Amino acid sequence: MTDSNGTAKATPGATPRPSGGPKPGGSQPRAPKPHAAKPVPGPVQQQHPHPVVVPTVSDPSQWGRVDEDGTAWVKTAEGERVIGSWQAGDTAEGLAHFGRRFDDLATEVALLEARLAAGADARKTRAAATALAEQLPTAAVIGDIDGLSQRLAALAEHSEEAAAHAKEEKERARHEHTERKEALAAEAEKIAVESTQWKAAGDRLREILDEWKSIRGVDRKIDDALWKRYSKAREAFNRRRGAHFAELDRERAAAKSHKEELCVRAEELSGSTDWVGTAGVFRDLLTEWKSAGRAPREADEALWRRFKSAQDVFFAARNAAVSERDAEFEQNAAAKEELLRTFEHIDPNTGLDTARSQLRELQDRWDALGKVPRERMQELEGKLRSIEKRVREAADSQWRRSDPEAVARAAQFRERVAQFEEQAAKAQAAGKKRDAEKALEQAKQWREWAEAAEGAVSNR
Repeated sequence: MTDSNGTAKATPGATPRPSGGPKPGGSQPRAPKPHAAKPVPGPVQQQHPHPVVVPTVSDPSQWGRVDEDGTAWVKTAEGERVIGSWQAGDTAEGLAHFGRRFDDLATEVALLEARLAAGADARKTRAAATALAEQLPTAAVIGDIDGLSQRLAALAEHSEEAAAHAKEEKERARHEHTERKEALAAEAEKIAVESTQWKAAGDRLREILDEWKSIRGVDRKIDDALWKRYSKAREAFNRRRGAHFAELDRERAAAKSHKEELCVRAEELSGSTDWVGTAGVFRDLLTEWKSAGRAPREADEALWRRFKSAQDVFFAARNAAVSERDAEFEQNAAAKEELLRTFEHIDPNTGLDTARSQLRELQDRWDALGKVPRERMQELEGKLRSIEKRVREAADSQWRRSDPEAVARAAQFRERVAQFEEQAAKAQAAGKKRDAEKALEQAKQWREWAEAAEGAVSNR
């Protein structure tokens, strides 16, 4: 049949050309013979996201004909049937026209097969295949309708399999995603309770949140419950971290106040000249400083500079005083060496009284010179004791030879004891402990001599 313009028209019920197929009348290469292998949907696989489908081109002369009067026929397994009428040209053009309509339909089926193989929505694919299969018995097309029907049936069957597989995959993915979110929630809860690595733990909670946002497909009710667990854990961690740093701030404020007090005490001591006592106090202050804890960083550094400056002032002065004292002690040592050289000629054999007088002068001048370096004391004192021993032995020898003088010697010894005890008392009063001890030691020696002299007199 033709319209008023002489265009070919299909009989009622004929299927129009699908909009997605090639336009009729286009120059296209012919496809293989109708008995060639037909595409059949296989198992659903994730392939190219945009499958490329080559339009189908078949030979309509194998599947139908157009009579001279324009009647169009198609061959099926049930026999031939009329599909419409062609009046717009010769029979070859009519046959090609209805063949192109079939090719358009076959291309649409191939597109559904490709989409199913690429993992598209199986439910929608099955609905489209069912709709095409329902239209196929009345479609105004010439081609392998039976083969196309089998392909549509296979599409419907595989769509069900694909739908089941997709559902199974969806459930598996949902289960995996649920497990992952449960693991993330549990990790967040553990961090909230146990971790004290505040920065690392905070960073990890943010990483968990980023990963959480990327996980989809979890049942809404379960997802909400898991989110509440994570959110509660994060809030608990933030509260615990906030409490920690608040306590840390309080401790640092207390440490700052304590260190300020230590700085004031150090500054008060910086001008002291009690070198030994004050040095001990500074050691105690430093120990107290270390146990005070850390103040805020900038304040802590400034306070330390202040404390150390006061400490340095004292120790610099002490070191200068010690250097001066050491120099004085060295001068005393040199003077005592000269004194020893001056009196080393004392000879009791030439006159005991003269020797005693010279020894007393030596001892008085020796004591007046003061202290010497510790490492020189034994050497210098040894030389003095040698002279004293020489005079003492001479006196002992004379004492043994002369009774009348024994009493006098004993009295002299007692006088000497009194002199040294008086020196010891004066040194003690002046706070010169070492000088007092040395005088008492000499007094003890003279007392022993006096007692020996007295004992010798009384025994005669």
